[in-house]
Amino acid sequence: MTAQAKHIALPVVLVLMGVSGCGKTTIAQVLAAHLHWCFEEGDALHPQANVDKMAAGHPLDDTDRAPWLAKVADWVDGRLDAGECGIITCSALKRSYRDLIDRRGEGVEFVYLHGSRELIASRLNARHGHFMPPSLLASQFATLEEPAADEPAIRVEIGASPETIAAHISDVLGLQA
Repeated sequence: MTAQAKHIALPVVLVLMGVSGCGKTTIAQVLAAHLHWCFEEGDALHPQANVDKMAAGHPLDDTDRAPWLAKVADWVDGRLDAGECGIITCSALKRSYRDLIDRRGEGVEFVYLHGSRELIASRLNARHGHFMPPSLLASQFATLEEPAADEPAIRVEIGASPETIAAHISDVLGLQA
């Protein structure tokens, strides 16, 4: 696992980000249960038209993503306005998307779940019942802009178990239940 320890102020909303199949939902659920924080599945905020488009094998463009990203940002702001910590999943593939989600410039920490194309492709091929087909993985990697050093983000490798990864994230960020 790659991330170096850093101190973050609370309240904070963690945005577990990365390409489809990197484990965002599974790790977020484990982490939210461990920390006793509220959790939102970012995919649940997609308009039905986006879900239908992806299910049909077509990648989203920035116009498609705009209303979804606005809902993600609104959820983040809602937690912070209430003085609460939270965890949300969102691919947040481009810096411009992350800038929108972190529109306050504070209170957000991106957790970039990084893995090889081969590992993630194998996970997508084994996954059933999700609207995102494995055929769209290449478009996700093509869109991905990894977080830069000046962004509020840590990079975490995904090879370990979800429980180990969640514990690592807690340790790196100094978070306790």
